[in-house]
Parts: sequence; structure tokens; C-alpha cells
Amino acid sequence: MKNLSGRVAFITGGASGIGLGIAGALVDAGMKVVLADLRQDHIDEALAGFERQGRRQSVHAIRLDVTDRAAMAAAADETERVFGKVHVLVNNAGVGIQGPFRGITYEDWDFGLAVNLGGVVNGLQTFLPRIRSHGEGGHIVNTASLAALVPMPAQFVVYVAAKSAVIAISETIRGELAQEGIGVSVLCPGPVRTNIHEVAKNRPGKFGVGEAFRQAEQSGATQVPFPSMMEPSEVGKLVLRAIQNDELYVITHGEWRPMVEARLAAILAAMPTKLDPALVAMLQGRQAEGGK
Repeated sequence: MKNLSGRVAFITGGASGIGLGIAGALVDAGMKVVLADLRQDHIDEALAGFERQGRRQSVHAIRLDVTDRAAMAAAADETERVFGKVHVLVNNAGVGIQGPFRGITYEDWDFGLAVNLGGVVNGLQTFLPRIRSHGEGGHIVNTASLAALVPMPAQFVVYVAAKSAVIAISETIRGELAQEGIGVSVLCPGPVRTNIHEVAKNRPGKFGVGEAFRQAEQSGATQVPFPSMMEPSEVGKLVLRAIQNDELYVITHGEWRPMVEARLAAILAAMPTKLDPALVAMLQGRQAEGGK
């Protein structure tokens, strides 16, 4: 989508951090943007910022829990009433859940997967039919993580499980949606200045928490210290470029390249070299069909 002027974007987790950085870049490109966010304090701060910049007319905010499917549908209806047809969906809302693997509970799994994976699923299920229906094309951006591309400590298992699935979803649906004029990008950020670590503040009341994970949150263990962090506005520019150029992968940091290379090398090394010609021909045929 080269020309975004006058088009409409819906961004979950859009009132702070990466979501807000993306919102700013899309507004700069002439889009109308809906900031969907769980936290009212973030919404108030974001709207005040756009007001100071003289861009308040380009944004609308909706308080939203992305795990609530009925609320997601209502937010889509409200977006269309306020701004019209949606062309860009950014499934960005996420929580930096982590804690001692030995103490993990069903509650921890349920919460982390519901937001970081379920929120993406709910966004796709709600908005894709609407984007398809207007026939003007569009673009989907799903926020995963650089953590899903490299081996991570077990304390991040819920987070990595969800984010790995988000990458796989994005890769899998891209080919079919391209035939409908809808692009797909997956954002894999590294250290970015956000408040994703504020897990307790970003947990809807319906979700519980295991005691080990609660202690990790209270001790500040969910905030990983980095010597430097990218600004969300810079991430927003990368996402804007990906939408305009239909790029699948958006990766913010190259410092993890050696670990990614090592992982891919290990995968390739584990693959047998003796091949079945009939199976090779079948796979090559499918690959050729997918490239049409």
C-alpha cells in the first residue's frame, strides 16, 4: 500500500510504546488511526500528545481488552462509524509475561497466550472479513518478538510460545492474502522503550496469576535491563516502510544475528540429505503454485 493518505488503521496496544510509535508514523503518512488500548491512563496521555501536536483530529481512541471478542467486534463497529472502512490492522497489544518455569501455572499460560496470541487471532477474525468486504486491499501487521527467533531461557516460555505462533501465523496467511491485495508483515522487535514489563497493570481482572509469577512481577524481574533501547517512533517508521513496500519481516535489531544464524544452522544440520525424488517434485510443485 504505497498511498496511505485518507486510509484508516486500527492499532491494538496503540496508546503507548510501539503501538503509539506506529500510530504516529501512520498519522504522518496521512492516515486516520484508532488507538485501541486496555489502559485509560495511556489513552489519556496519547490523546493529549496528539492534541499538542495539532493532530488530534486524525486519531480516535477506544478502551479495549483484546481477549474480549465481543468488545473487539464493537470496537470495529465504532471504528467504521467514526472513520469509515479499515485498511490497516496492527495486532500489537502484548504483555511481557515471564517468571520461574518451575512455578508456572495454568493461570500464567492462560493469561499470556490469551493476550499475546489470542489478541492477534481475535483481531484477524474480527477485521479481516471487513477488509475483504470493501475490496480495496489492505495490510496486516502482527507484533511478535525477536525473542521468538532465538533460544531463550525457560522463564520466557509463555511469551516465546505465543510470539513464535504469531510469526508462523503471519508467514502462513501471507500467500493467500496477497492474492486478495492484502499484505502481511510481522514485527519482531528487540529492546524498545515501552512499558510491556508492567504486566500486573496490563492484566484484565478476569485473569489470575501464579504465585511465582506474581513475585517476579513484584520484584521487577519482568523489566529486562538493556544498555540502550530503540525509541518507539523509530519502530513506527520501520513498520510504515514495511506496509508501503509489503515487507514480511520487520526486525529492529541486528545484534542477535549470530544467535539466529546458529539456530538456523542447527536446524539445517539436523535435516537428512537423502531425499525422495517424488516428494521433492511434489514440494517444488506446491512452491511454484504458491509463487503465482
